[in-house]
Amino acid sequence: MPEIAAQAYFLKAAAAPLERERLALPSPGRNEAIVEILACGLCHTDLSYASGAVPTKHPLPLVLGHEAVGRIAAAGADVLLPVGTDVLIPAVLPCGVCALCRSGRGNACADQKMPGNDIHGGFSTHMLVPAAPLVSLAQLGAGVDLRALSVVADAVSTAYQAVRRAGVGADSLVVTVGAGGVGGFVAQVSKALGARVIACDVKADRLAQLRAFGAEHTIDVNGKDPGVVRKEVRGVAKEWRIGSERLAIFECSGTSDGQLLAFALLERAATLLIVGYTPKKVDVRLSNLMAFDAQVLGSWGCPPEAYPAVLELIRKKRVVLDPFIDYAPMSRLNQLLTAMSEHKLERRMVLDPKT
Repeated sequence: MPEIAAQAYFLKAAAAPLERERLALPSPGRNEAIVEILACGLCHTDLSYASGAVPTKHPLPLVLGHEAVGRIAAAGADVLLPVGTDVLIPAVLPCGVCALCRSGRGNACADQKMPGNDIHGGFSTHMLVPAAPLVSLAQLGAGVDLRALSVVADAVSTAYQAVRRAGVGADSLVVTVGAGGVGGFVAQVSKALGARVIACDVKADRLAQLRAFGAEHTIDVNGKDPGVVRKEVRGVAKEWRIGSERLAIFECSGTSDGQLLAFALLERAATLLIVGYTPKKVDVRLSNLMAFDAQVLGSWGCPPEAYPAVLELIRKKRVVLDPFIDYAPMSRLNQLLTAMSEHKLERRMVLDPKT
């Protein structure tokens, strides 16, 4: 195979600017593919890695980025998808053969590879990845801006998997703690499945936007005691005549305050999903789970076999992407990471590696 002249942005040291350099890519193995990257989303997890708040599993230097969409440029002998296929690269790439994968829990696979954490990621012109988890985008047909689909690799699919894990349906009440990013897509997916949605956030403008995309009721929780928020949620649930056994709370803020609030919203037989991540510890009374006969679940990523259902929601416009994303050249990556750290980004950024 002719050598591919790949370029990528490497994190060489925590809290240092990412540096654009040549990326040497070996020929793909029998079950590997090289994907030409069309776009890659920028996630708060990337900021955590770049700042050093969370260490990467792969030693530095490492190419970050785990929300990538692209086109197969080269493939190994055993890869089923042909060269030229447009694909989504899931943020969690399970091995596909272990007991967890065989049981349908590939997102918990101990041998999974996460781009931008375990292997070089999508802040690059090309990626070398295991081919089996790649998701063909053929079902979407023509006329779709493939760049926008990059955020499906994590933000949308992670939301879908969490909603699916919670068993949300037409008779559910969903409360999202954190209405941006994954939380906003939890609201959209839940609404698409027939649930009624309450969104909680500290930003009024974020809540206002989500009222047009899934949330029937919003609560600005900035400075509010969790008990006050819980009383309001109870009042709405009573008005909507939905019992606490159909309550699903999604902690998507990735903050300790958000986790404390989400736990405080637990009711009898309710379900709490921990979707956001923070390295900080929280102090909660676990006995509430016993007293309420409630459950708390974690949700990480999304197994590749669930992606077609996510894409179908997008194809039918039951989940929309454009109002929540914006585009930028990948050459602005370091400035955008700084803006993200200063909470100045209002939308999820999708980056073009060719500019």
